[in-house]
Amino acid sequence: MTTGQQRARRAPAGAAVLREDVTEAIRAATFQELAAVGYGRLSIEAVARRAGVGKTAVYRRWKSKLPMVIDAVSEIARMGMPVPDTGSLTGDLRLLLGFLNWALRHKLASQIIPDLLAEAARNPEIAATLATALREAQRGISAVVLKHARERGELAGDLDADAALDLVIGPLYWRVAVVRTPLPEGHLDRLASASAAALAALSGGPPPSD
Repeated sequence: MTTGQQRARRAPAGAAVLREDVTEAIRAATFQELAAVGYGRLSIEAVARRAGVGKTAVYRRWKSKLPMVIDAVSEIARMGMPVPDTGSLTGDLRLLLGFLNWALRHKLASQIIPDLLAEAARNPEIAATLATALREAQRGISAVVLKHARERGELAGDLDADAALDLVIGPLYWRVAVVRTPLPEGHLDRLASASAAALAALSGGPPPSD
């Protein structure tokens, strides 16, 4: 069953069924507008015009630009992040780091992320909503990676999925999105190995073997 079919099936009796292709067009237009003008100058009108739809199509889905932007960001985070199962914790982390490195360097993402973080620093509602949306999108993936590692005996005990996610992606985010310096050859491999060893130590187990 497709996502559109699931949403259509959940629609209350008598409610209009929202076309998924229109929703995706609006999400894409939202990203393009964010990259072009930033959150502060983004408008429902401009997004609708870029998506080729009327404003009512946007307002049927979101009541204002904040939930529209948050939905677009969280949907991309859910759809894009892989759920790795390479057979080792280090391999799983390397796959996640490789994807994150690509995503952070994407042309639109590299323009949008700093702008949204700046807005979040000024607007507590944006900060809280953005943090929640991104956490919900990625917490499940982190939990699956930790579960597989425990089943393989690479981790001895339970670890908080949020804390593990911070430990793994924090250094890469700092390097790519904040400092914005090139990564030396082999950096992601070393980071994956170091992160796996750190998670194993925090769980009370031996370092994982590659």
